[in-house]
Amino acid sequence: MKVLVSACLMGRNCKYNGGNNRNAAVLDFVKDKDVVEICPEMLSGLGAPRKSVELVQGCVRSRDGADFTREFQEGVRRAMERIRDEKIDLAVLQSRSPSCGVRQIYDGTFGKRLIDGQGLFARALSEAGIPLMDAAEVPCAGEENPL
Repeated sequence: MKVLVSACLMGRNCKYNGGNNRNAAVLDFVKDKDVVEICPEMLSGLGAPRKSVELVQGCVRSRDGADFTREFQEGVRRAMERIRDEKIDLAVLQSRSPSCGVRQIYDGTFGKRLIDGQGLFARALSEAGIPLMDAAEVPCAGEENPL
């Protein structure tokens, strides 16, 4: 099984603040799988650290109103190009991210309020027919595996 995983979940320092979201449950879940790590935000060319952003009516904006929509769309385009010839069976993505949020994203007010929705990369993967799993849905070691 080939699984695409948000690179931050694998411990790569690609979060907006320069850190990562290393997730032991995800690491355990993919240990016997063919893993493709990717961070569309890093592929945007913005690097890390970078400004924190949220989706605001479909646009990617920082708290001060700067628009990063074009950069994030380019990162998604590059990520999709990178995996074009891969036979991805599942994507495990970082929760709530403006790129990778699977079921919820922040509401765009920078008040830590969540709304139903998907990040830009999650939407592109879904439209390409790739099944998505939010990192929070990955079972802990010893729990029943959903696959």
